[in-house]
Amino acid sequence: MKARLNLSTKPLQTHRRFLAISGVLGVIAGLFFLGLGWHVYSIRSADAALREKAEAIRLEMDSLEQQRSNLEQFFELPENARLHERSAFLNTLIDEQSLNWTGMFMDLEKILPAGVRVVSIQPKHEKGRVEVKLVISAMSEEAKLKFMHALEQSRSFSQVQLVAEKNAEGTRIDAELNVVYSRT
Repeated sequence: MKARLNLSTKPLQTHRRFLAISGVLGVIAGLFFLGLGWHVYSIRSADAALREKAEAIRLEMDSLEQQRSNLEQFFELPENARLHERSAFLNTLIDEQSLNWTGMFMDLEKILPAGVRVVSIQPKHEKGRVEVKLVISAMSEEAKLKFMHALEQSRSFSQVQLVAEKNAEGTRIDAELNVVYSRT
């Protein structure tokens, strides 16, 4: 019978646990590396698609800018400039004719208090809206204030500004107002 004796100063140690743990950690690190590589690949492919889309948009913008410059050159020709001026004049006439006078008078009739009468109305088209210069005559300061308050509360009139005011013939007050009219 033979007995195994270890006569060395350090007893024999097994590294099986270390090797098993390092193998598992190596497999986990490999899987993490593969996942990270896949993530980088997908980001780069998405970035490439984004770059292609941005390049297509840039080319389209260049094409549109070229068309714009061609149109500007076309409209700068003398015969086209005269045509543009004529169409602008005709559009102004059409805009002035499109003011609904009946609707404006009906809106004024609803808010006009007793003791106030409208002396003159001068509409003017400015930047797509109608600015109206009203000249009114009021029998008292209270009637004038009621009218201005009614204008401010109205849905059809906005941006009420008192331009000028003067007392005429004792108790009568003449006032000039600027308002913006919009039929809603």
